[in-house]
Amino acid sequence: MRYIPHTEDDVRQMLEVVGAPNTDALFDPIPLALRLDRPLDLPPALSEQELVRELSGLAAKNAHAESHDWFLGAGTYAHFIPSAIDALASRGEFLTAYTPYQPELSQGTLQAIFEWQTMMSSLAGVEVANASMYDGASASAEAVLMAMRVTRRQRVVIAPGLHPNTRAVVETIVSGLQPELVFLEEADSIEAAIDDTTACVLMQRPDFFGRVGDLRVAAEAAHAHGALLVSVVAEALSLGLLASPGSEGADIVCGEAQSFGVPMGLGGPHLGFLAARQKFVRQMPGRLVGETVDQRGLRGFVLTLSTREQHIRRERATSNICTNQGLCLLRATIYLSLLGRVGLRQLAERNLAKAEYAKTRVRATAGLELADDAPTFNEFAVRVPDSAAAALGRALEAGCVGGLDLGTLVPERADQVLVCTTEVVSREAIDRLVAALAGAEA
Repeated sequence: MRYIPHTEDDVRQMLEVVGAPNTDALFDPIPLALRLDRPLDLPPALSEQELVRELSGLAAKNAHAESHDWFLGAGTYAHFIPSAIDALASRGEFLTAYTPYQPELSQGTLQAIFEWQTMMSSLAGVEVANASMYDGASASAEAVLMAMRVTRRQRVVIAPGLHPNTRAVVETIVSGLQPELVFLEEADSIEAAIDDTTACVLMQRPDFFGRVGDLRVAAEAAHAHGALLVSVVAEALSLGLLASPGSEGADIVCGEAQSFGVPMGLGGPHLGFLAARQKFVRQMPGRLVGETVDQRGLRGFVLTLSTREQHIRRERATSNICTNQGLCLLRATIYLSLLGRVGLRQLAERNLAKAEYAKTRVRATAGLELADDAPTFNEFAVRVPDSAAAALGRALEAGCVGGLDLGTLVPERADQVLVCTTEVVSREAIDRLVAALAGAEA
């Protein structure tokens, strides 16, 4: 009765209201061939105490950042989350709040969004940011759609190194408009791929393999043909150290902000962001919160821009985003406020220092080598002596979730592991990982 609170009398009354003789009649529209004609094959019900023990035992089988040294990144990153974030984000005023449809009743939520927009536009190096997106992959797709609206062109050039999952999401979401998607290989020239029909160049930095590329070359080539540069950021902490994408010519900056105080959560929920130049604000998806004053001259916040189907005519909507990631946005806003400009840079420097130490250990270890020569932030690919799967198996035995088997997404890199070193790993853990990846070669 804890999970099905209705009494037999409750069920009888509901059936009378809908005019059904019994609960079986509710399933009459479903063809018999699609119905299960036997009881579910489930074990007997457990007491609460037994159930908690069972679920705890299942959860204990999972490797996580508290049980293992964590070197897995590839779009979801293990960072330390101050306890103040849980305490503040769990306050009833925020936790029970939903979308601010009535701004006069949602000033706290709107102010949090406004502060988020301010900080993210500063980090991105452009003038305006929206109230967040679902995740980094869908934000990238929305950025492409935005660039197509701005330029009224259909050709999209995608630079090498875009996360394969982001690439799949972009392909799926924009496919309805039948764009020309040009996927470049490592040896291809970005400049040569851009022409006067190009809407935008989509370039991830750091890219999927951790490499930090130069946005300026792509920006200059795009702008020479009237196209836009869309900079994708999968590891938001990199914005605390690298030159902002906007300062290097990016017109739209989008990506994933899970690193800012949002738990990994076995893959979600995450927190997408999208920022752009002021002149493109009318084509931004989602919503935008602005600051104003009320009739008494007091500071207040309003939905300045909401160009979506619920607010304007459908054919003029720039997106069907029905809400923003409010609670995840709140956590990120608190996180950035706690660290501040200096703290965020110091944390980014710690991540870089851990990665440089790990790369030094890789260079000094027989059987291992760095797969790429480009500069990196906190993530890089390591070529192992056998297969990535075997190397990661050894790492797991040593108590490390050692990274991503690149062969699962990029078959030609089956002998490479994508390793991420954030502030949560120690030098001792890095030493153990390197030795495990090398195996007998070490």
